[in-house]
Amino acid sequence: MSSASRIPAVDLAAWLSGDAEARARTARTVDEALRTAGFLLVTGHGVEPALRTAIRESARAFFHLPGDAKRPYAVRVGERGWLGPGAEANSYAEGTAAPPDLKESLSFAADEPTGDAAVDAEWFAPNTWPDQTPELRALVETYLRRMRALSDRLLELLAAALGEPADFFTRHTGHPTWGFNINWYPGRETVGEPEPGQFRIGPHTDFGTVTVLDRQAGRGGLQVFTDEGGWEDAPFDAAAFTVNIGDLMARWTSGRWQSGRHRVLPPPAEEPAEELMSLVYFYECDPGTDVRGVDSHVYLRGQLDAIAVAEPDGDPAHGEGRFP
Repeated sequence: MSSASRIPAVDLAAWLSGDAEARARTARTVDEALRTAGFLLVTGHGVEPALRTAIRESARAFFHLPGDAKRPYAVRVGERGWLGPGAEANSYAEGTAAPPDLKESLSFAADEPTGDAAVDAEWFAPNTWPDQTPELRALVETYLRRMRALSDRLLELLAAALGEPADFFTRHTGHPTWGFNINWYPGRETVGEPEPGQFRIGPHTDFGTVTVLDRQAGRGGLQVFTDEGGWEDAPFDAAAFTVNIGDLMARWTSGRWQSGRHRVLPPPAEEPAEELMSLVYFYECDPGTDVRGVDSHVYLRGQLDAIAVAEPDGDPAHGEGRFP
């Protein structure tokens, strides 16, 4: 079975408007895919390509600024701002020692206060917007509204795939946390020769419920791991979002579904100047949600802390060198 067979395409528009038999067929397809790879391709989502293109163009202008211009926005993983070179190593979440990921990110997160001062301070702080790209804020905020609505529709589909009521998950997303990363994967002229075992993003699973990824095709692109196929290139459809479930969703289903393990390959030697950019929306749930006996946000905080490599000033954080 190929990766395309393990990662099927699902038409969300057809799901929303289809008859009972078509909806049941889609639900079975989703259930089967999430038992193996933990990934889907989703079309019919209604998010126009022009918005995604505009975000990339604005973000690229920021990423191509000199380091001194970006440094005032530097933060550590889990905060809002610029994650510079060497800030993150996703393989640490699996307990695997590896060099830092070969990427930079603009990182945003939920920012509408709940009224609970302690919760708001940790999970709903204001976002930071670069002065050099003033158009980025309106573009991203529009995109984020679309992503939250889409993620709730996906959770309703997942509930149906489990044979549960439509609000089985969304009853826990009244005031959810989420994260959004614009990941820039520059070529070798920027990052240099990759070290052994170094990736644009190291092997890991995501931490939340669903991740909605808008990606670009490339030689140094997304790979997905399954027990049956090992590491394989993820199928690509420019019209589709790549959707995977995270650790909280896998736990919510008591392991019925697999948190999608994946990585992003380093810039390829045969195309050393390849530059890619991904828009990655991580959906979660309301703070304090009990997921099969685990506080969702205690888990999330632990995982975010685990992948941090460097403080914003470049000094090592607890993550660097933590494994023998």
